[in-house]
Amino acid sequence: MSVPSLTSDCQFCSVVSKINGEDPIGSANFCLGWLVMELPLPWTKERFDTDPLLQPIYQLLHTLFNQGIQVMPLAIAPDRSYSTPGRSRVVYYQQPAAAFAQFEPQEFLLPSEQIINLVKALLLDPAELPHFDAYRRPVQAQRELMVCTHGNIDVACARFGQPVYQQLRRSYASIKDPGIAEGAGVNRDSLPMSASMRSAAPLRVWRCSHFGGHQFAPTLIDFPLGQVWGHLELEILDALVRRDRPVTELRPFYRGWSALGKFEQIVEREIWMERGWEWLTFHKSGQVLAQDGNHKTPHWAKVRIHFKSPEGQIQGSYEASVEAKGEVMTAHYSGGAPVPALQYQVSGLKQQD
Repeated sequence: MSVPSLTSDCQFCSVVSKINGEDPIGSANFCLGWLVMELPLPWTKERFDTDPLLQPIYQLLHTLFNQGIQVMPLAIAPDRSYSTPGRSRVVYYQQPAAAFAQFEPQEFLLPSEQIINLVKALLLDPAELPHFDAYRRPVQAQRELMVCTHGNIDVACARFGQPVYQQLRRSYASIKDPGIAEGAGVNRDSLPMSASMRSAAPLRVWRCSHFGGHQFAPTLIDFPLGQVWGHLELEILDALVRRDRPVTELRPFYRGWSALGKFEQIVEREIWMERGWEWLTFHKSGQVLAQDGNHKTPHWAKVRIHFKSPEGQIQGSYEASVEAKGEVMTAHYSGGAPVPALQYQVSGLKQQD
């Protein structure tokens, strides 16, 4: 099977993936933190290699990656509605030490030439962070949707990401909207269960750089939860934003929670589909109890997911097996050769006391 030139939508990697039924679950990159930086366009490799502002940042993050420090960098485009003249926004979403429901943000507005020093303090030397207190922004109940439109990496991200970004921005940005896992001031008892995630948190929508998974475009990240979405359709955006429809409608679009590994993400989706929206308020952690010895493409794993309600009154764990159920053809890059993608299914999901 050959892939001709990109003269029609059927040659985009994400269209190949979706038509062939590739399940996006388990494709969210696990990370200990997301480093979001407001950086001017264009985001090209050549510019990151040569720009005096971007090159030191790029080099530092490359070095940390080689050292196994699992922090995912993300660029967001300056926006006239959100940006501050003469300042660049940096938000570090970090995993708390224990089980949690959402990443903890630290936000700064500072001169662009100070970004590299702030990044070093955040990732290497937290004792230096007090030097940036003048730039620190107070933590607010703020929901951020970041849509990949990074066409310099793969054309599918721009082709399909832009309409999703525009729809979200036009219809939902800056509204008082459901969104923070433990929303400030929310009386969940006064809301129907399907809407129990609602809060008074405002919503911002950004264009962002690539974060993996070209074949799942259009794709976005929902912060501070850290959930990753893909194969999005305009018709499903209302359910994703408002969270007032059955969560099962979102199943085909969920790539996973970036606080968990691949097999844990696959099991976590099954639990979420059973428990509904309230699951997002629960503090969670996961572990792989056993796994196929084939580290490149494991065919099975046994997984445990621990959970606890925000008040601690409900807690327990789930265990389940994840097993390969066959392959579908996908494409990792638009115009690239098709490759097989292993698909998985969950069995034996059981809640433990």
